[in-house]
Amino acid sequence: MKNTLYFGDNLDIMRRYLKDETVDLIYLDPPFNSNASYNVLFKEEDGTQAASQIQAFEDTWHWHDAAEQFDETVRAGGPVSDALMAFQRLLGCNPMLAYLTMMAPRLVELRRVLKPTGSLYLHCDPTASHYLKVLLDAVFGPLNFRNEITWKRTSGHGDARRKYADTTDIIFFYTKTNRYVFNVQYAPYSESYIETFYVHADPDGRRWRRDNLSSPHPRPNLTYDYKGWKPPENGWRVSQERMAELDAEGRLHYPKNPNGRIQLKRYLDEQPGMPVTCSWDDIPPIHALTAERLGYPTQKPVALLERIINASSSDGDLVLDPFCGCGTTVVAAEKLGRKWIGIDVTHLAITLMKQRLGDGPDYEVVGEPTSVSGAEALAQQDRHQFQLWALGLVKARPIEVKKGADKGVDGRIPFNQGAIKGKDQYTHAVIQVKSGHVTSAAVRDLVGTVGRENAALGVLITLQPPTKDMLNEAASAGFYVLPYDETKKYPRIQILTIKDLVEEKKQIECAPLHYTSVSYAQGPKVERESVAGTLFEDDEE
Repeated sequence: MKNTLYFGDNLDIMRRYLKDETVDLIYLDPPFNSNASYNVLFKEEDGTQAASQIQAFEDTWHWHDAAEQFDETVRAGGPVSDALMAFQRLLGCNPMLAYLTMMAPRLVELRRVLKPTGSLYLHCDPTASHYLKVLLDAVFGPLNFRNEITWKRTSGHGDARRKYADTTDIIFFYTKTNRYVFNVQYAPYSESYIETFYVHADPDGRRWRRDNLSSPHPRPNLTYDYKGWKPPENGWRVSQERMAELDAEGRLHYPKNPNGRIQLKRYLDEQPGMPVTCSWDDIPPIHALTAERLGYPTQKPVALLERIINASSSDGDLVLDPFCGCGTTVVAAEKLGRKWIGIDVTHLAITLMKQRLGDGPDYEVVGEPTSVSGAEALAQQDRHQFQLWALGLVKARPIEVKKGADKGVDGRIPFNQGAIKGKDQYTHAVIQVKSGHVTSAAVRDLVGTVGRENAALGVLITLQPPTKDMLNEAASAGFYVLPYDETKKYPRIQILTIKDLVEEKKQIECAPLHYTSVSYAQGPKVERESVAGTLFEDDEE
């Protein structure tokens, strides 16, 4: 299966495109029913303004939107139906039940597409974690629950005045059967652990600790004297030939006490580290100064996903993230040599993921318009998503427009005019997107907007071809000339149709644009590395 980004509702996408038992690992970080709005932050290039933002999604659920889905899931019967009816009796018909109703059929579909050797990690916070655990038990069976992982996502903060500070998220680890892939992960030893146990060192400075060479069980065939040292009561742990090899390698420690026992030297630099437990406090969260920060709400660190992918998949396996947001899962999967599928319901997220992945990885995008007719269908279905998609075609940064406050700017693209005394001078282009009928009045309005916003250029993206009057109005606006290179001038008002952008691959005429799109900072380049996996040997369910 080819790496794929899907735009659309993940429930519909999974039912339409994903076959049974094809996915090796699922990570999902769904909304938590936090009753909050989450915004993408944008870095201001000149440093003189605070970061601007646009709403990414609203994490609020309503029962009237979920009632039909509730009835459909309950009618299907089984443990999931029983769980939802129990939630209804406990909670009533409220936003929490709406949220759980949204999650139930999606978890059922996720189990369907998961291979018998596959695993699922669900990331949540205390808002709904206790209910989600019950729902996961209903879908996967309580015997397939493996761990409740606690990730320390932040340090203490101001919510500790009347309770203990909330600093952790929960990650539930489930498998489809008890025949699943699992590779033990290791964390570096702490300094205190090293100082306590690795107290010896060879002349060359290599640190080591003593380890027992006694067999835990009686081994008559391994009961032998070695260089005059008597064997332990149960015999040695290794054969006489292996003992000689260890001796030749300098790996035996001979005690000063003649009644003591020969011991093995365990060198620190040969140990994998401490096996990772279900308490993860060694992966720093994303904060304002983190290099990989993109400004996307709920962004998780790549290291978190790398640990999960390394632990529960093998090289070449298929990883699915049905709520992929800014795409950390697909970035980590690409880096580690896995195949991947990402699904999101907003073009804002799809645009960011495409820019974050860059031109290196081979993948396709399903659900985005690839023709004028597809763009028309999207515009009729959801004009806001059409606008975000169209802005993504020119890599423009969308602008949050509050109701009643439309100032004629749908997006911006900063660009560098040149440097004065070594300091870059930024200006910007303003973008308008029109999906309906347009006239020359729209061009005149854009001219006024360019002046009011102190912009260098104005770009009008239209679904319909421009009229002759529109082209004349645009031409009459003149040119923008680079202040430090008068030989370079560009039309001050430019009109690009969806056909121009999609079918003819035209772009804005301008000096080299400084694309920031929806990212706070450009993420690190995705480079692959291969990590092999092993199959956990156990009886099948």
